[in-house]
Amino acid sequence: SVITEVNKELRDAVQRNHTSTHLLHKALKQVLGDHVEQAGSFVSPDRLRFDFNHFQAMTRDEKRQVEDIVNTAILAAYDVSIFETNIDKAKELGATALFGEKYGEIVRVVKVGDFSTELCGGCHISNSAKVGMFKIISEGGVAAGVRRIEAATGFNAWHLVEKMDDTLIEVSNLMKTNPDQLLEKVTELAETN
Repeated sequence: SVITEVNKELRDAVQRNHTSTHLLHKALKQVLGDHVEQAGSFVSPDRLRFDFNHFQAMTRDEKRQVEDIVNTAILAAYDVSIFETNIDKAKELGATALFGEKYGEIVRVVKVGDFSTELCGGCHISNSAKVGMFKIISEGGVAAGVRRIEAATGFNAWHLVEKMDDTLIEVSNLMKTNPDQLLEKVTELAETN
């Protein structure tokens, strides 16, 4: 006989990241426009990668808006419902489908509250609040007209923020100032040199 064992911690982390790709997709459409379509994605326990159609680099403000929308959806604690229905009913519900994918008559729908509805066959968390937090790690081009976002969720996002905080404190100490006055101090130094 064969016994399989699922590492719950790793599975939960993958599910957080997978559901977050749905939240991210919707947020990108809201911030950048309806032309945004998923062009690929990858989820692992430590991060998510999301490729999408867009023709220019995102601004810092656009990235911040996307993070705010995703984290607001997380804090809204939307229930995640997964169900099968026919393709016409899914379209009526406004489900987002992947361009170029072939779907049968019966499809699997993943609905995150009233925020996001997509066709998807993967594993997800049961409530958006279980994501914890969402933080973009990077955004860049991977091909003509295709951008890539890498992001972290849950404790991985928290550890990323901790690392940024440590760096801010270390640089502030080197500059013999506190974090609130660091920008002013560095600006003075740049002007002096």
